[in-house]
Amino acid sequence: MDCERPSSTPMAEFLRSARARLTPREAGIDDYGPGRRRVSGLRREELARLAGVSVDYYTRLEQGRSRSASAEVLDALAAALRLDDAERSHLHTLARPRPTRRRRPRPQRVHPATWDLLDTLQQAGRPGFVLGRRLDVLAHNQLAGRLITDFRALPAAERNQARFVFLDPHARELYRDWPRVAADTAAMLRLDAGRHPDDPALGALVGDLSIRSAEFRRFWSDNKVHRRTTGTKDYHHPLVGDLTVTYQALTPGDDPDQILFVYGAEPGGPSETSLRLLAQWSGAAAGTGGVTEPAPGGLGGAGR
Repeated sequence: MDCERPSSTPMAEFLRSARARLTPREAGIDDYGPGRRRVSGLRREELARLAGVSVDYYTRLEQGRSRSASAEVLDALAAALRLDDAERSHLHTLARPRPTRRRRPRPQRVHPATWDLLDTLQQAGRPGFVLGRRLDVLAHNQLAGRLITDFRALPAAERNQARFVFLDPHARELYRDWPRVAADTAAMLRLDAGRHPDDPALGALVGDLSIRSAEFRRFWSDNKVHRRTTGTKDYHHPLVGDLTVTYQALTPGDDPDQILFVYGAEPGGPSETSLRLLAQWSGAAAGTGGVTEPAPGGLGGAGR
């Protein structure tokens, strides 16, 4: 049954990859010893039984022959697959019928209040930046530019977090755990693709990254999704050395496709000292210590 050639619908692909990642032990299933299984993950019939649906119905979902499912079925599958909140939401998004008419995405604008907040964060010694659709970098303060890279100095088409992570050699030296950052970046982009399946610019970005980066192709094929909320990130900065920052992801204004990332460090620790040094340097280099007012459309390229 698992050898049948599947369809390539996004929901079918996501279900197959999630099933393949879940081991019988994680699902609480006795696999009756090693050497008896032809697949490393769950079998279709095992997942169907855990979710309380028929094997035939689940097979049709996974093969793309049934493109919709009730919210109750999706929740049952999510529970059986041990999906987290981001993955569960992604599954529901993929199951929604696509609109018959494509609507051109509205250009994204960074609200003046958000720019004021970035300036306030700069004065407090905290890096801050805003990501939009496709992980486009819409805005950042001077300190974030010194910590990561000054996206304003890049051509408009390159002001994108995924392009930076996978294509800029500096990123591999900057992030102390580059593979984890790269995997999370691809998973964030996959989450965005589920919400905007008909975005031609997103399709072009994924295609370009797939051609130019073998690592991106591998992480993208994992079909994982990720939503950043809070956490830590480790850097190896060429000026201040190793530091660990905490981050919080917020949604500014009325655009749910924008994410404001606010960085900080443990009070009194060496990483906070490193951020202070970077803040002094960025303030001296900029002459103001704040942020540069954007051209219409935010940081160049934001209105694509």
